[in-house]
Amino acid sequence: MSIENGRPLNAGRRKTLGWMAACATTTAWPMNAFANNPLVVGQVAPFSGPQAVSGKAIHAGIKLCFEAVNARGGINGRPLKLVTRDDGQKPEDTVRLTRELIAAESPVALMGTIGTANLEALHKDGVLQSARLSVVGASSGANSVVQASNIHVVKASYHDEVGHLFKQLSTNGLKRVGLMFQDDTFGQDVIAGAEAAARKHGIEIAARSGYSRNTVAVERAVSELVAANVQAVVLAATTAPAIAFVRQYKAAGGKGTLYGLSVIDTDAVLGELGPDRARGYAFSVVTPLAQSTTLSVVREYQQLKAASKDADIRSRSMEGFIAAKALVRVLQGIGDPTPGRVTDALNAARSVDVGGFVLDFSDGKRAASSYVDFAMFGAGGRIFQ
Repeated sequence: MSIENGRPLNAGRRKTLGWMAACATTTAWPMNAFANNPLVVGQVAPFSGPQAVSGKAIHAGIKLCFEAVNARGGINGRPLKLVTRDDGQKPEDTVRLTRELIAAESPVALMGTIGTANLEALHKDGVLQSARLSVVGASSGANSVVQASNIHVVKASYHDEVGHLFKQLSTNGLKRVGLMFQDDTFGQDVIAGAEAAARKHGIEIAARSGYSRNTVAVERAVSELVAANVQAVVLAATTAPAIAFVRQYKAAGGKGTLYGLSVIDTDAVLGELGPDRARGYAFSVVTPLAQSTTLSVVREYQQLKAASKDADIRSRSMEGFIAAKALVRVLQGIGDPTPGRVTDALNAARSVDVGGFVLDFSDGKRAASSYVDFAMFGAGGRIFQ
């Protein structure tokens, strides 16, 4: 079975797409035939600070795909070279380092930049537009990012996530919900989506409480949401503060079911909290889970992961892997890739099948995928979907 914008893809549609998995179809060339003429791809992301776990995980997924491509001969005989810069998730550093990377490395594309404020700053600066350079697999589902030129998101938007979640909560009879959010444009985007979804599905947002970006100062949010006695709490947070909130909320006697958005690394949640405290934590799924082995992209990912020694491969690595496969597919169709040609090809790409997970980059008002599902940690840390 395949997934296209959240729907199963039937056999006839798969045939018309007709694309084999990107990381397994490159022509074998001797390494010395192309080693001096690489295709450079850049990643400016947090490799230090509170969001380092996500930056490293997405980087590991990209690298997993690129190494497989290079082992099979690269892109039309040219290897992929991934270069990185650490922005600590500080928007001003994202812009500065992106400019420096472009000047020093002349990449054909960028990948895996993380954070709504960071990507908004990059778009506002105009460096992507002036260089005709695209960011593939930009890690934010905010509408301001999804709809920005030269930025391509491979997962569902935050409005898609909370819309599906509130529909599910209503179906399950839950009517009083709390929001714990990062107090920046990421959190505000989720709040806007939640308010619209709450009106549509008859849910009351009974309490909301924020925390400061790039901190784990969630004590006030814990106190206010425990006092509100809501049936569920939606965590519009990044990984480290989300973990701190779950730990403190449960310790303070909070009874609501906790629902984390897709930006939260679930491996980190389970690792930090342990299976007992993580039990009952629910989360959005916007890329295929590791157990979804009906999809060839998952089987390929699992095979490459098993042979890798990279300790940074985690739950969010699949996001980087899918983005990398999508970029590879586009590069394979360009005889002599340049930033402008890659951007043009991405803007026209309607059905990029990366192995049963199909992306559509052609609608600038939508993310390339609208697939959303939900899962929960059960006994022993097992994931139930």
